[in-house]
Amino acid sequence: MTLPCTATLTPVRALVDLVERDKEHDCDGFGAHAICVKVDAVADLPTRFGRFRIVAFWNNRDGKEHIALVHGDVLGAENVVTRLHSECLTGDALGSLRCDCRDQLGVALERIAAEPCGILLYLRQEGRGIGLLNKVRAYSLQDSGLDTVDANLALGFRDDERDYAVAAHALASLTVKSVQLLTNNPKKVTELERYGITVTARIPHVIPANEHNRFYLETKANRSGHFIDLDGKPHVAEQGDPVVVASPFTPKRVTTE
Repeated sequence: MTLPCTATLTPVRALVDLVERDKEHDCDGFGAHAICVKVDAVADLPTRFGRFRIVAFWNNRDGKEHIALVHGDVLGAENVVTRLHSECLTGDALGSLRCDCRDQLGVALERIAAEPCGILLYLRQEGRGIGLLNKVRAYSLQDSGLDTVDANLALGFRDDERDYAVAAHALASLTVKSVQLLTNNPKKVTELERYGITVTARIPHVIPANEHNRFYLETKANRSGHFIDLDGKPHVAEQGDPVVVASPFTPKRVTTE
């Protein structure tokens, strides 16, 4: 697929210049919902994992404020290490042990900060796209014995309601030429490629299980097709994989104070 808005997403010299470039941006949009994204603001963001630039995006569909944390010079770059991280209030902010989201976020930022350049897209897709209220409802069903997939189905949703059109447009807005995707989820690779983003490699992003999330991770692996070894070992290259499986990253201990 050809990117629908390359004519207007012209190269710029610095991230902050994207704001001025996108003031009049209005494209045909990505995906079935014709999602158009604009860079709205750029600022410095020092973190415990390293120094980043935070890029805030406006989009024409859901009014949600998606962001990118950018390390180094990604403008026009190839093979940029990239993580698509979906919002998880319970994990990211509250430290829930029911999932591996907080550890995935921290390890991804540490990995990206160690690279010459990289991007973490923080996507407002709580609960695999079903929202916080429905996520808690799904938790209640899981407390009664259902797994993640069956809980979502029982609530009338698909296994995974997330959409990556915003992510694809955001990467195009950043003028990234190709990415190495930090993920265990083959659907993310397929979705980005469907929207015209070149994925040159998949980098395993495995977090060891704990007693509270082992069943959740087993469900990811066994029912949702994620490449996860529950002992924290990287999944080896699969025959027929559409992209190269790059070497995994061994993180330093991430503090969670």
